[in-house]
Amino acid sequence: MTDWPSADARAILAALLRIGWTVKRQTGSHRVLSRLGWPDLVFAFHDRDEIGPRMLARVAKHSGLRPEDL
Repeated sequence: MTDWPSADARAILAALLRIGWTVKRQTGSHRVLSRLGWPDLVFAFHDRDEIGPRMLARVAKHSGLRPEDL
């Protein structure tokens, strides 16, 4: 099982920005985030989308996000 709760996309994006990710470019709801030392991350969720634990765990794996960052 996963340690991740469900969260809305706006809160997840805010947490990613707090840990050092920046928005490189945006087209609609697709945001390309960048961070030094990491490959670019495409964050393709609407602000009010509810992201479940499994998808949140996948985002965390590619971004370095931890449960305490939320």
